[in-house]
Amino acid sequence: MVDVATLVEQAREGRPRAVARLITLVENAAPELREVMAALMPYTGQAYTVGLTGSPGVGKSTSTSALVSAYRRLGKRVGVLAVDPSSPFSGGALLGDRVRMQDHATDPEVFIRSMATRGHLGGLSWAAPQALRVLDGAGCDVILVETVGVGQSEVEIAAQADTTVVLLAPGMGDGIQAAKAGILEIGDLFVVNKADRDGADATARELNHMLGLGEARQPGDWRPPIVKTVAARGEGVDEVVEALEKHRAWLAETGELAARRRRRAAEEVEAITLAALRARIGDLRGDRHLHALAERVAVGELDPYAAADQLIAELTG
Repeated sequence: MVDVATLVEQAREGRPRAVARLITLVENAAPELREVMAALMPYTGQAYTVGLTGSPGVGKSTSTSALVSAYRRLGKRVGVLAVDPSSPFSGGALLGDRVRMQDHATDPEVFIRSMATRGHLGGLSWAAPQALRVLDGAGCDVILVETVGVGQSEVEIAAQADTTVVLLAPGMGDGIQAAKAGILEIGDLFVVNKADRDGADATARELNHMLGLGEARQPGDWRPPIVKTVAARGEGVDEVVEALEKHRAWLAETGELAARRRRRAAEEVEAITLAALRARIGDLRGDRHLHALAERVAVGELDPYAAADQLIAELTG
């Protein structure tokens, strides 16, 4: 029997074991999940969520670790949600981000959680929204979300983060990749990492040119800055934090922060609703009515849309 109230209280005190237990309940879609979300709700809405995305090899984990150090120097409690791809064969995941962030493993004010995608596309785990709520409710001031790095299908992070950071690196063709993948539209801040390599200035110029070709901005609109870093040495990381804080202030001043969080909440409610409906449809697979509808569709007596309408009427009636 899980004592949710005690777990939430311990998580609020910053106990990592309690936070880990709560996120495990989320990942497993445990029966206590509704109680967990209800108990956490009064404590949420305070954390600033930053998403980091980019192609494999650009240094997302190294940059995330450097940002953790920078925010800890500012006295912030930091949560990290690092999403790793799952094997399509075994379902397992390396969860190697924990290995790269060992410098913070003993810091009680830093909580790092690796999550497997479990086949979910978009660069995030399906459980990410609820896991973010756990970290928010546990008192994290800043939550860093690192996507799997799948290249062209990880734009989902823009729907989950207050600010989205897109990382690129010279010599990897990331400029063209960014334009092709629609990454330009989701980035609030662009970071050219590994800037000590040849081509870093050219990558930044190319990116700046492509941003200039984008849709016309109105006065007061946010223009994503471009920051060059060498995350492995901590160079440029303070400038990234400064740019993040400027964007956070702009979000608050313009009302965009509240608007983004409303959209996030709407998508989360929709996802939960659809999951519940799918479960109910699954329960109907052995139902005679569904089989009768399927038979009529198969023999051409009923079109599939009309059959679906009848099924929806039964589900919602």
